[in-house]
Amino acid sequence: MEKQKLPNSTLVLVMGILSIVGCCCYGAPGIVFGIIALIMAKKATNLYNEAPENYEGYGNVKTGKIMGLIGLIFSILFIAYLVWVISFIGWEVLQNPELLQEKIKDLSNQ
Repeated sequence: MEKQKLPNSTLVLVMGILSIVGCCCYGAPGIVFGIIALIMAKKATNLYNEAPENYEGYGNVKTGKIMGLIGLIFSILFIAYLVWVISFIGWEVLQNPELLQEKIKDLSNQ
């Protein structure tokens, strides 16, 4: 019997890549793509585990799952960093360039 390609194996890989790229866009796209990659990877892994001799392309699923997890973690860390910066400096200071410059000078003199 000829092996068939595991459904969505390439899509899991693409979602994993997009989750890493998306973590640089304020974190939100990275979280979305990372969760999608992990959910699709779980479904593909379950299908593969039922009959591994029938499918090929499981390497893409494993790689996409790892990349989705890495992108998800980086996105969460980036959002936590943004929350910390906003709480430390303040939203008003971030919106006003003069106040921001003054705050940076104050922090560098300490």
